[in-house]
Amino acid sequence: MTLYPQLIIDALSTVRYPGTGKNLAEAGMIADNLRIDGMKVSFSLIFEKPTDPFMKSLLKAAEAAIHAQISPEVEVTITTESRQAPRPEPGKLLPQVKNIIGISSGKGGVGKSTVAANLAVALAKLGYRVGLLDADIFGPSVPKMFQVEDARPYSEHIDGRDLIVPIERYGVKLLSIGFFVDPDQATLWRGGMAGNALKQLIGDAAWGELDYFLIDLPPGTSDIHLTIVQTLAMTGVVVVSTPQAVALADARKGINMFTNDKVNVPILGLVENMAWFTPAELPENRYYIFGKEGAKQLAEEMHVPLLGQIPLVQSICESGDKGTPVALNGDSDTGNAFLQFAAAVVRQVDRRNVEQAPTEVVRVQH
Repeated sequence: MTLYPQLIIDALSTVRYPGTGKNLAEAGMIADNLRIDGMKVSFSLIFEKPTDPFMKSLLKAAEAAIHAQISPEVEVTITTESRQAPRPEPGKLLPQVKNIIGISSGKGGVGKSTVAANLAVALAKLGYRVGLLDADIFGPSVPKMFQVEDARPYSEHIDGRDLIVPIERYGVKLLSIGFFVDPDQATLWRGGMAGNALKQLIGDAAWGELDYFLIDLPPGTSDIHLTIVQTLAMTGVVVVSTPQAVALADARKGINMFTNDKVNVPILGLVENMAWFTPAELPENRYYIFGKEGAKQLAEEMHVPLLGQIPLVQSICESGDKGTPVALNGDSDTGNAFLQFAAAVVRQVDRRNVEQAPTEVVRVQH
């Protein structure tokens, strides 16, 4: 029996790709590297993505079709190619990003997302290239804080891959799961789905060259935090707390999560949010509603820097709700507080990079 290329292609034409219903020849999935040596046949099948869900079943079906249509004695070797380059491995996902900083809080309601948004804007105002990823999968607030709730990112084919292009606002590149889900619907996802969505926003996006890539983490400690430290080598974490005793207890737990032996992500420092209340009509007065300097004392106790104290001012909340972060106005007291905080973060990151080795990605233990 003599094998020839058309015989093989005719056999493969009996196999359909489940995604489109077309056969392998029609779908253009048979590569032009078909080799025949006696009763040995080798070729590649081309898939759109290296993670195609039908890949394994299709390879078996193609081999079975050749055996059924031609002869069970044909030795078949099939390799795979992909039209889209694979996502880089963890730890090498953002090669053009200099510093990756998590914004974390032990509990909700301490203004973590407000701090993250204003830090991003303040760093951009200081002349740095900044990206902000909203990793709070279940309560994304970045779209509202930057007044881009109606934005829908598109994808572009870059370097052999389809990449999501972040939305740009106030000099900051933004991505949030909020751009892809209905804002009026609760997001009900299992941990694995949320983690995969997050990996896409990190690894399948065109972040480009950045000085600072900020990640607004969900409050507390969760699967999302583990996904992040297993996916990215983080420069460090900024912990947000109010001066309240209960918030400080949770902040302490959050610090321990990042500094334990398995995770080993440096704490860049604490920021005390809602440090005091100053009414607009009495700008000189300070009322310590949540207690005085609790985060400052915690920073001393944990031997980490206090990066800033942000007052509780009505304009901060109003600006966030309007989508114009208060840090845009560097002349205001609160805008200036965020600019000073941003400068302290820059100093601390520079110091950390000189004094400590780069962070390693947390390896998954099976």
